[in-house]
Amino acid sequence: MSDDLPDNLIEVRGLRNSFGEQIVHENLDLDVRRGEILGVVGGSGTGKSVLMRSIIGLQQPDQGEVRVFGEQILGRDDAETRSIRRRWGILFQGGALFSTLTVAENVQVPLREYFSRLDPKLLDEIAGYKVAMTGLPAEAGPKYPSELSGGMRKRAGLARALALDPDLLFLDEPTAGLDPISAAAFDDLIKSLKDTLGLTVFLITHDLDTLYAICDRVAVLADRKVVAIGTIPELLALDHEWIQEYFRGPRGRAAADAAERDAADQAGQVDQPDGAPAQAEQGA
Repeated sequence: MSDDLPDNLIEVRGLRNSFGEQIVHENLDLDVRRGEILGVVGGSGTGKSVLMRSIIGLQQPDQGEVRVFGEQILGRDDAETRSIRRRWGILFQGGALFSTLTVAENVQVPLREYFSRLDPKLLDEIAGYKVAMTGLPAEAGPKYPSELSGGMRKRAGLARALALDPDLLFLDEPTAGLDPISAAAFDDLIKSLKDTLGLTVFLITHDLDTLYAICDRVAVLADRKVVAIGTIPELLALDHEWIQEYFRGPRGRAAADAAERDAADQAGQVDQPDGAPAQAEQGA
């Protein structure tokens, strides 16, 4: 993590987004703290992806302020924000890979954009390193997206998002469409990369297991704004109908139970004396 980063990597104030007569956001405020994984949740139509697009400059809001790394984003052209955009990486839904490029060539796209004179051999080396960072085998590099599974495509998209060694990572529904085992593995990967690289992560998700497993705080979009932000226990203490239905419904209870079991298992592993066999191994 860079030493010059502000306490809040993202600051949104008074954001308003509308499409015709439909108002998506009205007076929306949000802070994303340095070094955290912030989960962003909300019902259908609450504008989670629109919020992300507003922050990264793909959506021009009607009004409001957006600061990233302490610098204003809105109202500035691409040339003015180029140095800021170089410091973040984005994984869109489904990976959004270029179908006519190999995985390695996809990873090299941002490198070629910002460092046009890099030696081709160095580009290949960097791409190979990023591919390995995301848990893909080396033989995935020369393959095309159509030759990969859904989970592998997401990891390839993540490798591209990490190409420029960003401080800030945007993830839009990264575990959508994955089976539970693959989704859990992807969550573990994100948590590991965040801890190892010092990343700050803005994570849009509907996956309750992800929220419990890796998110430091959760921001809830409803009523055209962020109605609450905090840890899951803090959110559960709030008297808000959608929050209660979301976290205390059947899926929410299942995710909470799974998180408790995982925490208990980890605590048992920590408490187990060195050299002592686990209970399951004793009975084998």
